[in-house]
Amino acid sequence: MSEAVLKAVLIEDDREIRRFVRVSLQASGFAVWEAETGERGLIEAATRQPDIVILDLGLPDRDGLAVIGDLRTWSGIPILILSARSEETQKVAALDAGADDYLTKPFGVPELLARIRALLRRVLRDEDSGRTSVELGNLCIDLARRSVTRGGEAVHLTPTEYRMLTVLLTHTGRVLTHRQLLKEVWGPSQVDRTHYLRVFMAGLRRKLEENPARPKHLLTESGVGYRLVE
Repeated sequence: MSEAVLKAVLIEDDREIRRFVRVSLQASGFAVWEAETGERGLIEAATRQPDIVILDLGLPDRDGLAVIGDLRTWSGIPILILSARSEETQKVAALDAGADDYLTKPFGVPELLARIRALLRRVLRDEDSGRTSVELGNLCIDLARRSVTRGGEAVHLTPTEYRMLTVLLTHTGRVLTHRQLLKEVWGPSQVDRTHYLRVFMAGLRRKLEENPARPKHLLTESGVGYRLVE
């Protein structure tokens, strides 16, 4: 990610939403390039090499899922979906296609900017992949020693719990669908066993969250998957 001005490509056919998002991002220091169609957006993304792509799914020339697929053939750039499609199946399809996060219209500026910041922080962490420990509030995850402490006290995690935690850590700030988590933790033959996730997520919350009923770090995206936040 550039150390200078952050760059965003906005692919959205609604002029008013484009203006709203552009003004919000520019006020936060972004340079913004706009596109009304998927084809134009792909050209802008390839030309500008932005730090983030913000994409509407309902485009006039092609479906946003196809745009995600094309982008993912050559770039790992963060993709934030903005869409009026609120159905869980649509969110899952976009995330499984390679999007990093999903924001349903209408949305507010604070949430938009918070989602963008979270995705850009993940890019920085990926670039600093040599890190050996992660701190989340009073939690400390020592990746080198494969150990976890909470408030200085050791926490015992089962191998599966630890694997699930590290997968979520790798994608901090990003929504991981049930299918994505199951594939990475249990393997491709187990992608339909969503009850595994409920059981192990409940265990992780009991061990890691101050209040498991109101988690601060291990969040549920209803009907979609899970997200780890700082």
